[in-house]
Formats: sequence, structure tokens, C-alpha cells
Amino acid sequence: MRDYEFTVVIEKDEDGRFVAICPALQGCYTEGETEEEARQLIEDAIRLHIESRLARNEPISEEVRSHKVRIAV
Repeated sequence: MRDYEFTVVIEKDEDGRFVAICPALQGCYTEGETEEEARQLIEDAIRLHIESRLARNEPISEEVRSHKVRIAV
């Protein structure tokens, strides 16, 4: 068994729901009523995504780096 670590972005949408996205895994996202629910759901989504790719002998994307950028407009 191998451990994987990914960046997760959680945003609040216009309806007040929390959307969780894993940018390194294309199409891996979910949403919840609370930030905590979205966090738990994205962990499950990431696990299922990785298990599916491994079952099909597909590579798992690995992050190189993530950082925040501040822009003044």
C-alpha cells in the first residue's frame, strides 16, 4: 500500500455549498453542505479515483508544486 498526498481546494459557491476540487486528478471534485462534509467527500472521491486508475493500470498524477499567487487589481 502506498500513501498519496494531493492539494485540495475548497470554495463556497453562489448557493452557499462547499465545492472541493483536487486539481491534480482531472474530474475529481465533490460538494457538501458544510466545509467538513466537502473535505470528507473529496477524500473518498480521491481514494476511489486512485483505486480505479490502479485497477486499470493507469498512472497516478503527482503534483510537482503548488503555491498561492497574490494579484492586486
